[in-house]
Amino acid sequence: MEKRKICILGGRGFVGSHLINRLYKEGHRIRLLTRNPQLSKHLFVLPNLEIVKADLSDPATLAQQFAGMDAVINLSGILHENKKGDFERTHVELPRNVVNACRSAGVGRLLHMSALGASPEGLSNYQKSKGRGEALVRAAHSDELRVTIFRPSVIFGQGDNFLNLFGELLKWTPVFPLGSAEAKIQPVFVGDVVRAFAASLNDPATFGQSYELCGPQVYTLQQLVEYVAATRGYKRTIVPLGELFSFFQAWAFELMPVKMLTRDTFNTLKSDAVCNCPFPEVFGFQPLSLEIEAPESLSVAPSHHPRSFIATTEK
Repeated sequence: MEKRKICILGGRGFVGSHLINRLYKEGHRIRLLTRNPQLSKHLFVLPNLEIVKADLSDPATLAQQFAGMDAVINLSGILHENKKGDFERTHVELPRNVVNACRSAGVGRLLHMSALGASPEGLSNYQKSKGRGEALVRAAHSDELRVTIFRPSVIFGQGDNFLNLFGELLKWTPVFPLGSAEAKIQPVFVGDVVRAFAASLNDPATFGQSYELCGPQVYTLQQLVEYVAATRGYKRTIVPLGELFSFFQAWAFELMPVKMLTRDTFNTLKSDAVCNCPFPEVFGFQPLSLEIEAPESLSVAPSHHPRSFIATTEK
């Protein structure tokens, strides 16, 4: 496999940490751009990983840091806004700057993380901003800048902020009211997502393509929360909320110091996070199931997990 010099944005988070570890093990040279290197301490153990403090909103800085790179990977994304305009800055302006900086620096390869359901006509501001950013990147594909876009469903795995978030919330209450309980989700394992990213780097068949990434099964949100409770050994009663109470629950959580849920998330969950096609054959593997991989991320051995607990939901 050809070794590359790769610059990564948004690499200190959940998916980025897994991707950096995989690319590092494959022998690639990696430069991670971040506003706060101290938040990347968990990656300091990787010798020769270059962590650079950089203003990601400055096109000149991006062009300077991209110089000499074989590829750029943009994983930057946020689920909630701390202040108005954060979605636009992160999901639209940054991809635009990344594309322009790639052209200025002569970078020939760009991998971009979008999201399933991203669309300029989406139901939430998250989906709309992700969709506009994705459209910018797709339009930038050319012989000089070969682009690949990934549209994953909800991603789970070691260190995720999805299954583990519910695991923590379920600790504290015997009765758990759940908004948007009937939302359909087709979660995908983080190891499969980063494997697809790594496989596409040197594969011309992926140039100019967009890929939806999902696991093998579809669940409702309630089924997933019940799964977490069973896997953690919690005896909990999950109470599904109707649309009106789901909205008010999201509004209440939005007012908390740390946002776990917002009205925008409520709107996002109105769209099923389900793939319209099988896992892409170009990557040469099939995604692993939640029942095999999730118990480890929830600190429960797979052999202790009731694998038949969840009945899957048809698309």
